[in-house]
Amino acid sequence: MAVIKQKSRQTTSRPRADRWQRWRARLTSPLGKALVASFIVIATVFLGVFAYYYIQYEKVIDARMRGRIFNNASKIYANPRVIREGDPYTKGEIVSYLRRAGYAEQGEGEAKLGSYQNVRGGLEVMPGPESFHSPEGAVLRFADGKVEKIIATSNQQELAAYELEPQLVTALFEGEQRSKRRLISFPDIPKHMVDSVLAIEDRRFFEHAGINFFRLAEAAWIDFRQGQKGQGASTLTMQIARGFFLTPEKTIKRKLTEMLIAFELEQRFSKQQIFELYANSVYMGQRGSFTINGFGEAAQAYFGKDIKNVSVPEGALLAAIIQRPNYLNPYKNPERALERRNLVIEGMVDIGTLTQEEGDKAKATPLKLAAPNVEASDAPYFVDLVKEQLIQKYNERELNEQSYRIYTTLDPELQKAAAEAVESGIKGVDDQAKKLRTKRVKVGEGKSTKYETKVLPGPTPQVALIAMDPHTGEVLALVGGRNYGFSQLNHAVAKRPTGSIFKPFVYAAAVNSALTGAPPEAGQPVFTPATLVDDSPGTFTYGEQIYEPRNYKEEYHGMVTARYALAMSLNNATVRVAEMAGYDNVAALARDAGIKSAQGTPAVALGSYDATPIDMAGAYTVFANGGVRVSPMLVASVRNAKGDVIEDLQAEKRPVLDPRVSYVLTNMMEAVINSGTAAGVRGMGFSAPAAGKTGTSHDAWFAGYTSNLLCIVWVGYDDYSDLRLSGANTAAPIWAAFMKRAVAMPQYRNVRGFAAPSGVVTAQIDKLTGRLATPSCPDDFYAAFIAGTEPRDTCDHVADDRNLFQKMFGIGKTEPGSPPPVSNGQQQTAVGAQPAPQRPAEDPNKKKKGFFGKIFGAFGGGDKKPAATPSPTPTPAPGTTAPR
Repeated sequence: MAVIKQKSRQTTSRPRADRWQRWRARLTSPLGKALVASFIVIATVFLGVFAYYYIQYEKVIDARMRGRIFNNASKIYANPRVIREGDPYTKGEIVSYLRRAGYAEQGEGEAKLGSYQNVRGGLEVMPGPESFHSPEGAVLRFADGKVEKIIATSNQQELAAYELEPQLVTALFEGEQRSKRRLISFPDIPKHMVDSVLAIEDRRFFEHAGINFFRLAEAAWIDFRQGQKGQGASTLTMQIARGFFLTPEKTIKRKLTEMLIAFELEQRFSKQQIFELYANSVYMGQRGSFTINGFGEAAQAYFGKDIKNVSVPEGALLAAIIQRPNYLNPYKNPERALERRNLVIEGMVDIGTLTQEEGDKAKATPLKLAAPNVEASDAPYFVDLVKEQLIQKYNERELNEQSYRIYTTLDPELQKAAAEAVESGIKGVDDQAKKLRTKRVKVGEGKSTKYETKVLPGPTPQVALIAMDPHTGEVLALVGGRNYGFSQLNHAVAKRPTGSIFKPFVYAAAVNSALTGAPPEAGQPVFTPATLVDDSPGTFTYGEQIYEPRNYKEEYHGMVTARYALAMSLNNATVRVAEMAGYDNVAALARDAGIKSAQGTPAVALGSYDATPIDMAGAYTVFANGGVRVSPMLVASVRNAKGDVIEDLQAEKRPVLDPRVSYVLTNMMEAVINSGTAAGVRGMGFSAPAAGKTGTSHDAWFAGYTSNLLCIVWVGYDDYSDLRLSGANTAAPIWAAFMKRAVAMPQYRNVRGFAAPSGVVTAQIDKLTGRLATPSCPDDFYAAFIAGTEPRDTCDHVADDRNLFQKMFGIGKTEPGSPPPVSNGQQQTAVGAQPAPQRPAEDPNKKKKGFFGKIFGAFGGGDKKPAATPSPTPTPAPGTTAPR
């Protein structure tokens, strides 16, 4: 048996030896030697080429990956939210706010900004080492949907208010590409988000070494059969290679290079690092004029959330749009995005990261997207203005790389309200502009002539809105145009003629004369809201120039009180007031308030000189802040990446007007809103105490304020053509829509009436005579006066030289008395006109009363004084240029 086995081995080994001998013979033959030599040469060349490109791309990778991979751009933070006792917040709303601000629940992990935890009956807020605030924490207690108590954790003292951490608004965009990204780390990404990306993009990511050869072969076969290069088969690593180092063209050379770089990346980085790189670099679409890069920015753009807080359906949607972000944009193409999202969810079920039940539930979830209005969330015009201011102090490289924290004055809720008001209000302006351009046009000749209604071409109306705290100067909301994606021109800082919102400065200069001891022009009376002003057409000279202002719609009102002239924005009356006050005095006051272009000419009275909307916001603080001008400010603090203060900023404050003059003007502008050209805002549902002024020239304006909020709205055309629409019908509705939203918010709802300073009195004034009203002069109004300047005589106080019998029976005529004297001995006479107005003249055709008729006329049938009621807000006349 043993012999047989040995023989068998010898028998089987002999053929092998024979085969080897034959191969050896072939290899040692001339042909074999040539083939071996060729193989060695090819292999050497291949290895040499591979080594060359490997080293070349290793240098490229080193250069690209050395140091900071992404620009760590400075981040823009909002104004801290102030919580007060009694504010209508629930615990859930505060928790949601804190999470958006970067806080984490106690025990969730390290939170450098801060953390919170539920305590009995409330919520404890614990600022972290990098918080905007000092480490002082607080416990908020809630009851009946309100903040019941705020208790300091350090000393258990009850607090009236507490500031929460400012929210991140956005990051400064990177360079000319206008790209935005929010850097995240792998631990920040929810597991289901990772699973959703792998399910649709690269299922074997954690198994392959950068190249999925099976998928590559499949893609090559499909391309071969279809005769086109449509299949990519790129792994996540290959996509990074293409996105970071190569162009997106589809060629064999580029694909081989992509594979080589992917292989190198896999050798140098862990899978987690590669996925993190992918998560921060992948292109995720466009938002306005900004490019969205990375999952962190995409989560904020599409859902208004931090990446940590996205749900399974939301994560699946982000994974879905990676393939073609613009084609699958969920705002523009929701059906496509939904279909692709559900495909991702099905893939997650296939690979086992979701159960079938979880997958069905996720697929049944509708798309829930953040508001598409970029102005509402990112405040791009505000951020652009912040960047312009910062570049004046810091170089752009610092801002793009040092991850500064820029704490601004922006209130995100108020910004959203501003954006929504502009978005809805500008549609109304569009409709009015379209109506003006709609004409009946003659078409054809002869018998075929007909008329068609056509909309003539014209420019697109633009808009700006600025809201600020008139006491601190903090700009709380800013919209610089109707659509940031359409135009990045910031109209909030574009100079435009101010129109009639300038007029309060004319009246302020005139009222200020009561405090100078003698008025600006010798022989003129002290000016008050009751001063009678002539609103007749007139001609004014300045040097060799002649100025002939016109009233809106060529309507003139004769003798009116100054209060009425401002309330109804009467041009001729206002120029006469400016003439009395002194054009130079008016211009000087305006320049002190921040309207630097104002010059002492008759044209200054009607706002012919330019200022930006933000300039006008600063100027109006003179009225809203007791005579003290507060410069608008956008940046409160600049800090480094660790939260250390680099610079804190404060608004500049400067007294411009006496507080009494400021209050008198505020009182006069209350009449603009309550019964004047802006009375329409009351009809729109805005009922809080407010003062303001409409403006109409080539552009439309509205400037108005409450006790705690000032807002300026401008509407006009970029080409400076005439809008031909009034401020009352365009800018004022936007203002009203915004202010209605604002006063409904906890932080702005505490609107109070305007408080009069000491030295101001209120009097009831007859509209016709400007004197104190009595029951016999029922057409009256209340007005504020600097103490001592109010009228002394009553409306029925006239010289009467009749005898007792005539007085008893009402026989004989009386003449109006002279205007009442004021405290400094000067008369309260009419400005720019002749005598004080007479009572209505008796109708000559009217049958005269007999003796007994005169006796009993007192009991009925007598003439009544006509009421001087304001006319309704007019619509503009085409071609009208007179400001209102």
